Amino acid sequence: MQTITARDIQKTSATSLGDYLSRLPSIGSSGTTNSTTNSGKGAVCTDLRNLGSQRVLVLIDGKRTTLNAGSECVDLNSIPLQQIERVELLKDGGSSLYGADAVAGVINIHLKHDLTTGGITLKGGLSQEGDQRAGQIAAYKGFSLDQGRGNITLFGQYDTTGPIYSRNRDWAALPQNDNPAKGAPSFGSSIIPSGVAFEPGTRKRLVPNGDGTFRAYNASRDAYNFGRNSTIANAHQNAALSLDAHETLSRFITLYGTTRFSRTVASRDMSPAPVQGSVPPSTLPSSWVLPAGNPYNPWGQEASITKRMAELGPRRQSISTNTLTLLGGLHGKLGAHWDYDLSMTYGRSRLAARTANMVNYRHLLNSTGTQALDPTSSSSAVQYNPSLCSSASGCVLQNPFAPYQGKAADYIRFTQKDHAIYQMRDVNFRLRNPHLVSLPYRYGGPIGLSLGMEHRGEQLSYAPDDVVARGDSAGTTGAYTGGGFTVSEGYAETRLPLLQKAPFAHDLSLNLQGRLSAYNRFGLTKNWKIGAHWAPTRDIAFRTTWGTSYRQPDLYSLYSGRTLGYPSASDPCTRATSYGAAASNVIARCRKEQIDPNNFSSAFVGQLPTLSGGNEALRPENGRAFTLGMDLTPRFAPAFHLSVDYWHYSLRHMITTLATQTLLDGCYTGSNPEFCSLIAPRSASNQLTAISAIPQNTGGMKTDGVDMTLNYHLTLTQQDVLSLSENFQYLLSYRQRYSQSGAWHNFTGRMLYLSGSGMPRHRSYTTVTWRHNHFSLTYLVNYTGSLRWNDGTHDLTAATAGRTRTAGIFLQDITLSYQNRQWQANVGINNLFNRRPPFVADGAFNTASSLYSGFIAGRSVFAQAGVTF
Repeated sequence: MQTITARDIQKTSATSLGDYLSRLPSIGSSGTTNSTTNSGKGAVCTDLRNLGSQRVLVLIDGKRTTLNAGSECVDLNSIPLQQIERVELLKDGGSSLYGADAVAGVINIHLKHDLTTGGITLKGGLSQEGDQRAGQIAAYKGFSLDQGRGNITLFGQYDTTGPIYSRNRDWAALPQNDNPAKGAPSFGSSIIPSGVAFEPGTRKRLVPNGDGTFRAYNASRDAYNFGRNSTIANAHQNAALSLDAHETLSRFITLYGTTRFSRTVASRDMSPAPVQGSVPPSTLPSSWVLPAGNPYNPWGQEASITKRMAELGPRRQSISTNTLTLLGGLHGKLGAHWDYDLSMTYGRSRLAARTANMVNYRHLLNSTGTQALDPTSSSSAVQYNPSLCSSASGCVLQNPFAPYQGKAADYIRFTQKDHAIYQMRDVNFRLRNPHLVSLPYRYGGPIGLSLGMEHRGEQLSYAPDDVVARGDSAGTTGAYTGGGFTVSEGYAETRLPLLQKAPFAHDLSLNLQGRLSAYNRFGLTKNWKIGAHWAPTRDIAFRTTWGTSYRQPDLYSLYSGRTLGYPSASDPCTRATSYGAAASNVIARCRKEQIDPNNFSSAFVGQLPTLSGGNEALRPENGRAFTLGMDLTPRFAPAFHLSVDYWHYSLRHMITTLATQTLLDGCYTGSNPEFCSLIAPRSASNQLTAISAIPQNTGGMKTDGVDMTLNYHLTLTQQDVLSLSENFQYLLSYRQRYSQSGAWHNFTGRMLYLSGSGMPRHRSYTTVTWRHNHFSLTYLVNYTGSLRWNDGTHDLTAATAGRTRTAGIFLQDITLSYQNRQWQANVGINNLFNRRPPFVADGAFNTASSLYSGFIAGRSVFAQAGVTF
């Protein structure tokens, strides 16, 4: 178990717990951060060992807490940093003791309680560029009651962090769309503000001249830089209040209760809405077609058009989440050595997402008089009917190649309002006896036993905007979804101290854990874990664990609403020859869809429309975890501690969401033909309309590696102490396959560059602190090893791509601190040498924002001051 203290966090510029955890080598890059702007719901979700945020259980004071209504995680933005006392990371799997979510491990956040003092803390910071301005104010006060038998502690915090725009970072100002092996890369989108028409017959893209004539589209001249209006890091605000109270009636009964409320608001800007047609399963025309009879159609035939609605302004999204957790219970003694804890937790999270400057596609069609002959089919032929507009209130017949202004713009613009609600009820009863009975022989120790029962119910509902639910939005699709589950569980843990303080066995013990779970949806399952600990002397110890895991599909994987995003991906028909031996299969598939790969270009360059959401057909996944470790604490150096661990995880029927590019490649190359069912039919202009990247049960995953933790404190003088802390991870292997009989893909030391997640072989986090009386100076270094780029199926090579790897990189910070009994102060510089994030051709931001989030702001400074009274 790894422990992080409040002082460790305060030495950094972290504005949320997720920001700090991302520095640790064991934290993977498949979670979401505040720089996740083109998907997600504004939450920060952490991840252990790249197994996914849905496989790590986050507890607060050992109890389950409320999940974010828009994401399958506890939002680490909502946990005030100043309230944290310490964080414990259990990294050997915990399904047998903690339940289905603890496949990779447990993050237990201990908050400050039972305080009798008060305190105020102020913190601020900004980047060298003058943006991402951060401010924080936190205060607490504890009151002792009833002569020390009771206590009430109040805590409040408000913090805010400003956004970062792509245009304000030269490395992100112009997103690179592709990564060609030959020739120059392309930039910008072909969906442009002036509109593009596809010439009937030839399918050539034409751009209006503004006088009724058209010319050929020229990418170098006409492409739209969609990064100019986009944020690369979200703006964020959080307000949190908590009340913690307890009263000891006797040694048998202590009543306790906690109330926690937080309101988080994440805001981001995106480029103006692109329009090419409807989003499946809408029955509106899949392509925006200008009918033959329209006066602005010079060809006399139906012509497909695309347009970026810049006149409406950038899409501005604000996601507000109110999260309430109520916990009450009692604990105490039950006779000799027994103690108990009975508690109930109720949690509720309500999300409201508001996205301005979206396009009502039905109204847009009305404005050009486009009427489908068969309104039940998205591929129907159309006709010109101007009465569609003249009979609709507010509609103005419009030249689609001219800007929509005034009433015309108001008619097609709408603000999308989506809502989601998550609820949890959890009843937990625990019994513990650390000295049940002693083993009846010399050197035998006391047997410890813990028993528990838990009953939990969770519900989730999602309600999209009415325009979206009707299929009338040009930007997304969705329908009301909802569901829930209940589970009743019993669990037990026993510790068998076979030998204690015996020759060659300072401690030899076994730990046995088991959990029986009954789900209303998936039935009965059981999990177990066996642990052994042998310390020949008090200087060195060896330990091992072996156990099973079970994870039922979470509510978000089952019931979350469908939304449309634009993750990085490329249409296979635009780069068919780059697939090597599979190129012939790709070409054949494209020709089957009436596409000539030699002359085809995609309207979506670098990013493709992708539907995400729930899948009610999911089944549970199973897994196993094994660890083997050593602890060295020599008595001649009591301030020295070395821990080394080998770990191995395997998952079967793994629940995961495959990347858009992986789905396309599997379909078009023929390696996974079942993926073709997830790709919607192309539009009339042969453009991809939507790829359904929804959770599914895949073949499995196997990963193993070695962790090392070193801590050492050296006293130099009576006033001077030098401290060293080193966390290191070496990844031995990370393999995944997409179907039960499919090939294993080796992702060890690879970056899935289109999604921005990476599995580096080497990661480390080093801190060196020199303390002199009340002052201390800390130097912090984070290293991420080199990565070879992979598209989800194949490694990139010089024959298929221009760039194929990212070099290792160091992130360095420095902090100066002062602390006495009453005052604390910290000033520091993050990204001391102003290193840029490594270039990654992700098609959106020119880097892997989750993996390299610490580099995005550039050099930044922060200052913090607090007083205790």
